Amino acid sequence: MKMLVVEDERGLAESVSAYLTKEGFICEIASTYAEADEKIFLYRYDCVVVDLTLPGGDGFSLIKSLKSLSATTGIIIISARDALEDKIKGLEIGSDDYLTKPFHLSELNARVKSLIRRRNFGGHNEIRFQEIQVLPNSRKVYIHDRETPLSRKEYDLLLYFLSNIDVALTKVSIAEHLWGDDIDSADSLDMVYSHIKNLRRKLIEKGAADYVRSIYGIGYKFGLS
Repeated sequence: MKMLVVEDERGLAESVSAYLTKEGFICEIASTYAEADEKIFLYRYDCVVVDLTLPGGDGFSLIKSLKSLSATTGIIIISARDALEDKIKGLEIGSDDYLTKPFHLSELNARVKSLIRRRNFGGHNEIRFQEIQVLPNSRKVYIHDRETPLSRKEYDLLLYFLSNIDVALTKVSIAEHLWGDDIDSADSLDMVYSHIKNLRRKLIEKGAADYVRSIYGIGYKFGLS
């Protein structure tokens, strides 16, 4: 899952990013309004954590821009401003949660995971598709109730497919989801093929049907059709 942390306090931004990265997320950081605005225009994120007070702009304005570009991205406000009117305004313009500074990183992590489950998987603590079962809290995958070990990238790829059943996904969008800012590296698109091949093999070896379809000139689709 891919996240953007919009926070001008560098130490806090790096702490949040490091913690969430250890939890399995791909995290990018933007420290100014202009930088964040550019990133949300260029890339798609599963969740954006945004401070309200930013150099060069206002967090509320950034949220409005984000909602106009992507209805599916989750938004969590983090702010030292504890006024009720700020919380109400944030919810009214489309944010999903509001966390007042200072906060524990474990609480932010729990809220991010809860938000992603609500938005992508109906709030369930497990994800099921045919014979495939995924437990997001423990990052475990089961096929026909047998555990199927996956690498981190393979797990992220499977979750991305399960979030987009029967949707044609380009190689670029898959690479962006798996590598974030590093998608410009020369071998990213080749690595997409490699990870899909390995994921496909591991699922089939455990008894799953082959749900991955190549779409000529576009990329891949995961589903029954």
